[in-house]
Amino acid sequence: GGVRGDTLLDFGTGPTIYQLLSACEVFDNIIVSDFVEQNRAEFQKWLKKDPDAFDWTHIIKFVCELEGNGEDWEKKAEKLRSKVKEVLKCDALKRNPYDPVVVPPVDCLLSCLCLEVACKDTNSFCEVLKNFQDLIKPGGHLLLLSGLNSTYYHVGKKCFTSMVAEKEDLERALNEAGYQIEKAVYTPRT
Repeated sequence: GGVRGDTLLDFGTGPTIYQLLSACEVFDNIIVSDFVEQNRAEFQKWLKKDPDAFDWTHIIKFVCELEGNGEDWEKKAEKLRSKVKEVLKCDALKRNPYDPVVVPPVDCLLSCLCLEVACKDTNSFCEVLKNFQDLIKPGGHLLLLSGLNSTYYHVGKKCFTSMVAEKEDLERALNEAGYQIEKAVYTPRT
């Protein structure tokens, strides 16, 4: 809790909405972005209520239950749709990840399980984090969800390589890039 503001930028959204369901309660504007055209297209299908879009109903209902807000899932889905203002292409390895678009600095940049694939090592991870500085307002927040000590992961039959890093590597990169870690939570893989 406590992270809120006008605009949230989700870097590496993928074709998913789960990470935005609670965010739509505390941010007025949400910008989503992904490198992969198919991911952006799938997100757009959900945004436009395309009948062929993935059905997120069970996840939306679950989040509503966790929040205990009594809001029915349809209202939550509509609230999120209304808050998403742009779906952009991004490239983590560019100095301006949205080139040629210039995204004004935001209150919060969120990235879930994206940078481990885009970055080959902790040095490139640190460079990406430095570039993110221009995307975050002074006093803003960077929220990262990262997998530790992974070499690869699967989505269906597709295998993706992953940057291998331990928590100390990520913390060092964040510090070198100029971030102050307010909170870090580590959950062991079971």
